[in-house]
Amino acid sequence: MKARVVTDWPLVLLALSLSAFGVSMVFSAGQTDVPTLVAHLWHNQLAWVALGLAAAWLASRPSVRFLDWATTPAYAGACVVLLLLLFVGKGAGTAASTKSWLSVGGLRIGQPSELAKIAVVMMLARVLAARREPPKSLMELWQPAVVVGLPWLLIMLQPDLGTGIVFIGIFFAMLFWSGVSWPLLVLVASPGVSLILAFSTGLWGAWFLLLLALVLWYKPYIAEGVVIVSVNVIMGVVAPVVWEKLNPYQQKRLLVFLDPSTDPLRSGYHVIQSQVAIGSGGWLGKGFTLGTQKRLAFLPAQHTDFIFPVVGEELGFVGVTVALGLFLFLFLRSVRISARSADPFSSLLAFGIASIWFVHVIVNVGMTLNLMPITGIPLPFFSYGGSFMLACWLGVGVLMRLSAEGRGRADSLVI
Repeated sequence: MKARVVTDWPLVLLALSLSAFGVSMVFSAGQTDVPTLVAHLWHNQLAWVALGLAAAWLASRPSVRFLDWATTPAYAGACVVLLLLLFVGKGAGTAASTKSWLSVGGLRIGQPSELAKIAVVMMLARVLAARREPPKSLMELWQPAVVVGLPWLLIMLQPDLGTGIVFIGIFFAMLFWSGVSWPLLVLVASPGVSLILAFSTGLWGAWFLLLLALVLWYKPYIAEGVVIVSVNVIMGVVAPVVWEKLNPYQQKRLLVFLDPSTDPLRSGYHVIQSQVAIGSGGWLGKGFTLGTQKRLAFLPAQHTDFIFPVVGEELGFVGVTVALGLFLFLFLRSVRISARSADPFSSLLAFGIASIWFVHVIVNVGMTLNLMPITGIPLPFFSYGGSFMLACWLGVGVLMRLSAEGRGRADSLVI
């Protein structure tokens, strides 16, 4: 006899609040002085929320055992679809040159990469949960690295840097939750850090000395230590070569991240207008639908990747605080479900879903404030788009099931 699912009302109410907030901001984003098609997109967004609620209900029905069983087929299917996109995928909007969208008869039906994130979290949870002890060396990380690396490579070939960053964030977050020590995580991330810092000889030199000290202190296997140091040296050497191989627009995007004023009318336009919109909101904002940067269409992609500046301009510091506060409580609730899960697979799965949302929020908000390069990544429950909204609510549904089968149950209203 199937057990009754106890609804985790704090989780559901938080997700509903964020979705309602998001739909209202999509509506506001369409209220411009010169009417556009964006003015009617909030109807579609509302429909996607309704579909997401149905998907969450369906996702909350199967038991954790069934989710475990379905992990391999879901992961394999996600990889096959991502591979297929390299041949038949289409671009859209500001990402017209990518192959991220699946189309049927010329009609775009969604971005499979959004659902692939959940499949990767499930598979990574299964692989890490199967271990009696957390990985303690680089060699023991080969299975998790392959699980994330294969879909990551397919994503980067589209190319979709924003989604690729999310996959990397999921990887490190779930390794951390599985018990991998911070020195080992730093060693794994060190080649990427070296590649970034190699554009400054002084910074790279200081980082390399710190890395050597960490290797001597952590004392990995000799072969692993040699490989780590060698790869970091190689990254430092090839960084200038990589820079020369980048397309001019890619180089300009990185330079604009350091100083948007170097190209204020092109590459730096997005972030400059975003900062102006957020900064002009003050404490209480200019009023719902009354943002001038938005109404005059100075703010690009204001209903998708740059919807957060609309919140800042129209609702001010108070509105931004409310939005980020809701996200914070959603993260805390998800981590609570993870901590109270009855088995390692459930715990890792819950934390992995939370990590998807966390990375999206950090990167999206960061790029609108010029704290991170612009990568084109949506804000959960806010940005217009059916695929990601559906994926977000599927995550809520899975968390509801995990909460119902956890040690703490879901009948507590304490976040």
